[in-house]
Amino acid sequence: MTSLGTAVARTRCWTRAHTRASDGALAAAVLVCMVVGSFAEPPGGHNGPNFGTRTPGALSVVLMVLAAGALVFRRRAPMSVLLCTGATTVLELMVVQPPAPVVLSTVIALYTVAAHTDRPTTWRVGIATMAVLTAVAMVFSAGVWYAQENLVIFAWTGMAGAAGDAVRSRRAFIHAIRERAERAERTREEEARRRVAEERLRIARDLHDVVAHHIALVNVQAGVASHVMDKRPDQAKEALAHVREASRSALSELRATVGLLRQSGDPAAPTEPAPGLQHLDGLLDTFRNAGLPVRFAADGTDHPARLPAAVDLAAYRIIQEALTNVRKHAGPGAKAEVSVVRVGATVEITVLDDGEGTGEPADGGGHGLLGMRERVTALGGTLTAGPRYGGGFRTQAILPVKTPAGDRAHSGEGISGI
Repeated sequence: MTSLGTAVARTRCWTRAHTRASDGALAAAVLVCMVVGSFAEPPGGHNGPNFGTRTPGALSVVLMVLAAGALVFRRRAPMSVLLCTGATTVLELMVVQPPAPVVLSTVIALYTVAAHTDRPTTWRVGIATMAVLTAVAMVFSAGVWYAQENLVIFAWTGMAGAAGDAVRSRRAFIHAIRERAERAERTREEEARRRVAEERLRIARDLHDVVAHHIALVNVQAGVASHVMDKRPDQAKEALAHVREASRSALSELRATVGLLRQSGDPAAPTEPAPGLQHLDGLLDTFRNAGLPVRFAADGTDHPARLPAAVDLAAYRIIQEALTNVRKHAGPGAKAEVSVVRVGATVEITVLDDGEGTGEPADGGGHGLLGMRERVTALGGTLTAGPRYGGGFRTQAILPVKTPAGDRAHSGEGISGI
């Protein structure tokens, strides 16, 4: 910005902060202009105005002082100031010939009204002011009614109204742009907070699925090892091996999930893909090794069809959480059955058990089912879970193969796809 632009900007800021002082300075400048103009004779022919040929009378001086003094309050009461300056101008035009330029104060007051009111008011007040002042000047003029001095009053009042309306429109336009920018900024911040909340929810679901599944298996295998340690050490060693494998798998998945929270510059997070139905055999083996018989079927085969990344991960996590619930709550001797069936544009994941229950309340207040339902809902699917007729429990999820997040599936589906 140039030095002139800087000075203008500083002056504008000062005048906005000190409106009374700036209006007082403007009133003094208008008074000086009116007094200087009152010493000049109107121009005749092609010659300019002649100074020093006349002196303003006492009434003209009083009217000029009153009109200029009223401009000090032009921003606080613009309409009242316009009425005051207009009245002094009319009185000057009617009594004094040739009149002093008191109309200059009315021009400033009309500009203020136009700049601080709406357009209909500007039109009504502006036309009324132009009509009254011009008519009075023409009627009480010492010369012909179409004299140049009378037309100048019409022109200056018209330009004052137009200039004030233009300034008001510009201020409204700038205010609208600023408000739109602030609204857009607030919208961006809200969108960013919403995405952060969604990412945290995904992380929480993944952490719950990983921890609940593996800790349940570790608990079961540790109990088996403790029970058979003295009588069957070989079986205890096998159970401890399963504990070690489950804990290693839990740490690996936790590292992959929590690694997403690293800041830039931290060691790189693991790049292995998220678990899916391709890893389902290993998941089922962990439950079988923990003593839960599991039978699996997928579209009449032993291998599920390939699914989009988001659906694939959700299906894996749903089966993991459902079997974890079976292992924890179905009771001894329970058997589980898992099926993954492709039906048109959807895939149905069903987990059944025939257990009678442990008779103990479920730990965690049902957060596992809540997490599964949130995961399914996020993909546009449905989840049903409840007791089966004749005993046992049934969990079924229906997921659309083409999810709303399908466009992100190949890029890892945000948090879940890492």
